[in-house]
Amino acid sequence: MNIPSGMAGQQAHDTLRQRFARMGHIRNALGILGWDKDTMMPTGASDSRAESIATLAVLSHELMTAPDMGDLLARAQAPDDAMARANLHEMRRQHAHAAAVPSDLVEAMSRASSRCEMTWRTARQNSDFASLLPELETVLSLTREIAAAKAEALGLSPYDALLDQYDAGTRQADIDPVFAELASELPDLIRTALAHQATLPATVPLSGPFDVPAQARLGHETMRALGFDMQRGRLDVSLHPFCGGAEDDVRITTRYEEQDCINALMGIVHETGHALYEQGLPREWRAQPVGEARGMSLHESQSLLMEMQVARSQPFMDWMAPRLRGAFGGTDTDPAWQADNLHRLVTRVRPGFIRVDADEVTYPAHILVRYEMETALIAGKMKLSDLPEAFNARIHDLLGLKVPEDRLGCLQDIHWPSGAWGYFPTYTLGAVIAAQLRAAAERDDPTIMPGIGKGDFAPLLAWLRPRIHARGSGASTSEIVRDATGAVPNTGPYLRHLRQRYCALA
Repeated sequence: MNIPSGMAGQQAHDTLRQRFARMGHIRNALGILGWDKDTMMPTGASDSRAESIATLAVLSHELMTAPDMGDLLARAQAPDDAMARANLHEMRRQHAHAAAVPSDLVEAMSRASSRCEMTWRTARQNSDFASLLPELETVLSLTREIAAAKAEALGLSPYDALLDQYDAGTRQADIDPVFAELASELPDLIRTALAHQATLPATVPLSGPFDVPAQARLGHETMRALGFDMQRGRLDVSLHPFCGGAEDDVRITTRYEEQDCINALMGIVHETGHALYEQGLPREWRAQPVGEARGMSLHESQSLLMEMQVARSQPFMDWMAPRLRGAFGGTDTDPAWQADNLHRLVTRVRPGFIRVDADEVTYPAHILVRYEMETALIAGKMKLSDLPEAFNARIHDLLGLKVPEDRLGCLQDIHWPSGAWGYFPTYTLGAVIAAQLRAAAERDDPTIMPGIGKGDFAPLLAWLRPRIHARGSGASTSEIVRDATGAVPNTGPYLRHLRQRYCALA
């Protein structure tokens, strides 16, 4: 019996939706296993967990690369609906990535990165790059293999093929001019910010210790105020703060220090930004490619919008100051606990070694260094054994700091050991987009920032939900940003924001 082509196309499309839903459910399971690995799993379970994760990764890969998948994708016809057409487009894009890499290479990479990540935890603690080097060499070698395979299949350079995994459509040619502009602007911007800072009243430090359970309670209160749905997520502790989990089960983490209550709070706000994006994705497209976040630049824009643009603003500190006092026994008359002083504390410019603790002005320098290192390593222009020396030299060039030990240098990040090569640029691209989104949101609704000063975050979330979150992967990052702000991503609002906040320049 001959089936009309339109009907056959619809059947192929329905079959694809079922298969991608299965892969989405596997991804959810992997998300929870990964969260547990980084928060609660006993160290003795690392080998078994690596095998479980590798097995699920291979099962998902085999579903994606089933022999009939290419034919189904070629025959499929989506309904006449923009999101359905975008979903089919994303199916084809994801399949092209997966089909380029054989299953045995996927499995080898999963096992190697799991082992390397566990080794990294000890190596970082001991500041012992040499102990990590053999396993990191394996991860880098496998990353190069994957990049080469995808580059050939997709018609991209190896590094662009890695970038496309995290930020569809982003290319090194897009990044290089942005980073070149920032590298040119940063030295003078840092100098000007430090000079302006010297004219302000001296900050009064907060005196600890700060009770960790009290920090956790304040963190939960802040998450709820920002709009986090506590019925569909939770907060825990990990070595490296992250947002993970699954659909309707978004897990975020932070790390607490008894002598510093601000870092954990900012970490919670940052990860809540990620989580709000995940919780706001289009529910009708769950477990489908178009229902996923668009990419990591847009994802990072959501965390940096909440942390840098909002939580380090004066209105936010006007609201937060009495809550900090109440949580840690501060008084209304103590100058350390006044909103103006707290604002100066969270916007203090001070070049430092640790990326995740860096201030907003010096942070791009940390990303520039990592971008230079990983592009050179992927291209084979640098030996991995030379990484510590090269890393330290560039930190000195850009920030004037001499890195005393690798724990404060190239060992501080989990990304390379876990196999996330090509991810780092998205942090600074996200910061650029975050500034652009805030400027547009304030333009469209001037009540947003005054409302934040009173603890009302609903107007900001109401602006973000339809323009960013609910779009899922229904359009490109540039299109989503352009539709929300009126312009494609550009550095103008970001540099203006830095000059206004840190240099008192209009």
